[in-house]
Amino acid sequence: MYNTDNLIVGAGLSGAVLAERITNVFKESVLIIDKRSHIGGNVYDYIDKSGICIHKYGPHVFHTTESRVWNYLSNFTEWHYFILKVKAMIDGVNVIIPFNFNSLREIFPKSLASRMENVLLDNFAYGSRISIFELTKCNNPDLSFLANFIYQNVFVGYTEKQWGLLPDQLDPSVASRIPVNVSRDDRYFTDKYQGIPLDGYTSLVSNMLGNPLIEVQLSTDYFEVKNKIKSKRVFFTGMIDEFYGYKHGKLNYRNLDFKIMRHANCEAYQGIPHLNYPNNYDFTRSIEYKYYMPRNFNDTVVVYEFPQQYIEGKNEAYYPIPNDENYALFSKYKQENARGTYIYGRLGDYKYYNMDQAILRALELFGSITK
Repeated sequence: MYNTDNLIVGAGLSGAVLAERITNVFKESVLIIDKRSHIGGNVYDYIDKSGICIHKYGPHVFHTTESRVWNYLSNFTEWHYFILKVKAMIDGVNVIIPFNFNSLREIFPKSLASRMENVLLDNFAYGSRISIFELTKCNNPDLSFLANFIYQNVFVGYTEKQWGLLPDQLDPSVASRIPVNVSRDDRYFTDKYQGIPLDGYTSLVSNMLGNPLIEVQLSTDYFEVKNKIKSKRVFFTGMIDEFYGYKHGKLNYRNLDFKIMRHANCEAYQGIPHLNYPNNYDFTRSIEYKYYMPRNFNDTVVVYEFPQQYIEGKNEAYYPIPNDENYALFSKYKQENARGTYIYGRLGDYKYYNMDQAILRALELFGSITK
């Protein structure tokens, strides 16, 4: 029997925060285990043979409005200050998203773009971010046209690929993420703090797990070893339905598959870090990682992202699917109460957390624990 004060299942950001806090504040021991062969969870990154840092599980640009979260992470990393700008291929044109005045001029004839600008300024304050559903409430034919154009050309196809569902089968909060910037603001995120850990996310997590009271065991399945470990607390960041043996049924999750294309002696392939494909191909986006860090490379690497259904035993669950059916099932699991166990994180809380939200959740959870 292995004895530890605290067992943490999952070596991603959610698990790393709790391990760091418990060992450095409570001075208690922590055993952190993970099924994967590496730390970092979905933010794991590595340097490929070209010297380019690749985010194995999709692009991660950290962004937050929470000073508490930014300052906390800054204890474990220096930052490459990075403002993400994204384009989407629409009708064969690479257009800035979220839509703004620059986008209008990229996709529409000049006269129509100018008219759209004026109508937006007549109805909304300059600098505001308006959801496409707000546009439809204005009873203005130009704004209705713009809202429908963005909905059909940016949202519908991307949503079907990303979630495997039609938009009306998802929680309305998903669609509320489609803003129009009443300005020329090209930033994908508008948070006060934005950046990428200068030495990578894996290094960041490694620094968080640096206390000698922390032991990490990788390639270890919790369900195979749980009866061999004794601890006063268990922190579980995996699938909540799996933890409870699927007693109420199985929740739905999505998985991602990645195709890596390396281009030797190529200064630039797509010329931008991030390109979405709402309506073309089976992948949702392509990422050219050399643009993420301030270094020169002779080669370039482009990664294509293919969303797919999570299938037990075949692939991994990456994120939950937000709709009423899943929420109703999750609520049954949420009512379960495993003594001395804390279930949290994207899969545990069944929420599509951004990185800062996952970290804040972990910090707040730690604040609720008494020694």
